[in-house]
Amino acid sequence: MNFITTEELLQKIDAGEQFSIIDVRENEEVANGMIPGAKHIPLGQVDSSLGQIDKSVPHYIICKAGGRSAMACEILEENGFTATNVVGGMLEWDGELQF
Repeated sequence: MNFITTEELLQKIDAGEQFSIIDVRENEEVANGMIPGAKHIPLGQVDSSLGQIDKSVPHYIICKAGGRSAMACEILEENGFTATNVVGGMLEWDGELQF
């Protein structure tokens, strides 16, 4: 499994790189703010949402602290996606938020 820090992810966003961010937290957690442009797919729905995820771009997976995002990365990688776990999760995120 690949890992990236929130600081490195912010640098990629600022550089305009092409990728997707998937937030696997629960609804009540994302109500407190998400990374702008992130797609919300709760961990329990990742399996059933594979058809809605683009295989042609890399995906950065985030949750609150990094545990659920690691599980989501495993699911995605097993299904042929390029997925990277954002270590520290939203607890470490220091960028913009959308509500």
